[in-house]
Amino acid sequence: MKMKTGVQLAFMMFVEYFIWCSWYVTMATYMGEHLHSSGIQIGAAYSALAIATMISPFFIGMVADRYFSAERIMGVMHLLGAVLLFVASTIKGNSAFYWIILLYSLLYMPTIALSNSVAFHQMSDPGKQFPWIRVFGTIGWIVAGLLVGYLGWEKSNATFHLAAGASLVLGIASFFLPNTPPKGVAADASSSLGTQAFVLFKNRPYLIFFIAAILVCIPLSFYYGFANSFLNELGMKNAAGKMIMGQISEGLFIVAIPFLFNSIGVKKMLLLGMTAWILRYICFAYGNIETSSWMLYAGIILHGVCYDFFFVTGYMYTEKKAGQQIKNAAQGLFTFATYGLGMFIGTWFSGYIVDGYAAGTGHDWKDIWLVPAYIAAGVLIYFILFFREKKQLPNN
Repeated sequence: MKMKTGVQLAFMMFVEYFIWCSWYVTMATYMGEHLHSSGIQIGAAYSALAIATMISPFFIGMVADRYFSAERIMGVMHLLGAVLLFVASTIKGNSAFYWIILLYSLLYMPTIALSNSVAFHQMSDPGKQFPWIRVFGTIGWIVAGLLVGYLGWEKSNATFHLAAGASLVLGIASFFLPNTPPKGVAADASSSLGTQAFVLFKNRPYLIFFIAAILVCIPLSFYYGFANSFLNELGMKNAAGKMIMGQISEGLFIVAIPFLFNSIGVKKMLLLGMTAWILRYICFAYGNIETSSWMLYAGIILHGVCYDFFFVTGYMYTEKKAGQQIKNAAQGLFTFATYGLGMFIGTWFSGYIVDGYAAGTGHDWKDIWLVPAYIAAGVLIYFILFFREKKQLPNN
């Protein structure tokens, strides 16, 4: 891969995830401040991305792959997305805001897969080259969070303006990315969803893991949807900037995964991930600014273990179990089930719980965070009791 191509791909990944973080992390705080949204309304807004995640595989597999160059359709989507992000900043009602966010999510989520396609198409050795390109996405997320926090924009519609501007830049830049031509063959609905991978459910350990992955998305939804609101309500200054410690932690722990995956095994890694979820929410439940701020920071930093040791490990485990023939279908199915179905359930459920523990102008955050802690503990017990991987996974 040429240096120029590498720079273009790194820039693409940086801005792709800069856009997402700019508005997503602080959306609940903005909605509570400007739209006076309930927990259910905030959960519904976050569920828009889950809905888009479930729909986007059909669009990518049945339309984009057949008719359009990946970089061109990505450019069009980001340009349209820039308009919708700006419109979102002007909306005054919760219903209209939800529909704008849903429409935007339907445009944005396919660009994740499209950006990966553009990157992979240019690589001679994706296994070695892709992580070095993808890490710029994490850097983009970190920079956006630091910027929003530093500028004090967490409760401002300026976050949407920032995301819209970045989306406009990437939309234009996409037309100058290396050519990634359409494959010319349309996938049917079955293959787009990844149903060929249903054969994996005949393997009992994978089925147990798959169910656990869907369930653990419920605790994940609490963090994504309400952590920033929680920290702001407690009075933490520059909460968005400090939450970036979670992404830094994610970047550091992901380096250790390939070594641990082969040394301690998939079960222990998944158990560590689920244990981290319990610890994180206990820290949030009992932490406070005055005497136990370290617990709040610990809850943020644990994001690296929570995410990497369960979801990144889960993708690796899925690839090992699937083998070469159904690898792509299996990854698509895993994404559909977790970031689609699991997050859809989790975003709505978390909204109901947050509303249930509303107290005047604030919330009883201790009781709120104990709910995902209990759920994570239940998933952990279920996994310990039923997951049995009897033999070494084959190398592909």
